[in-house]
Amino acid sequence: MPSFDVVSEVELPELRNAVDQARREIDNRFDFKGTSAAVELSDTTIQLRGDAEFQLEQVLDIVRMKLAKRGIDVACMDPQEVTKAGTGVKQDVYIRQGIDADLAKRIQRLIKDSKIKVQASLQGDQVRVTGKKRDDLQQVIALLRAETFDRPLQYINFRD
Repeated sequence: MPSFDVVSEVELPELRNAVDQARREIDNRFDFKGTSAAVELSDTTIQLRGDAEFQLEQVLDIVRMKLAKRGIDVACMDPQEVTKAGTGVKQDVYIRQGIDADLAKRIQRLIKDSKIKVQASLQGDQVRVTGKKRDDLQQVIALLRAETFDRPLQYINFRD
């Protein structure tokens, strides 16, 4: 029986490379010379530091640009509140991965309401969609791509 999985994943090596490129650009840019502007990555959290909120927004734009160039969808970013840190400011940006229960239920409801003859089941942090026909599965992928979610979705393990 044909099936595929709906996941929301970020390739961690690409994320690391994008943050390294952003760090190098910040080190080399003239307008950041002599400032506390910096970018650090720990697991799936990017920490941004700067002298002022305006500078922090510039650093965030650089990180977004580098992520997009590396093929990572910027919709996976979840910027938190800007906080004061000593003489400067800092901001944490979480990289969202996996499909939480609310999003999985929304995906399942969307598939069920479409009346396509497939079944969607939650398996950990992914949704498995199975059906009798390959064309039905392709319709489900098109349906999910047309819908907007708060994070990027990938469709993997397509099996006949």
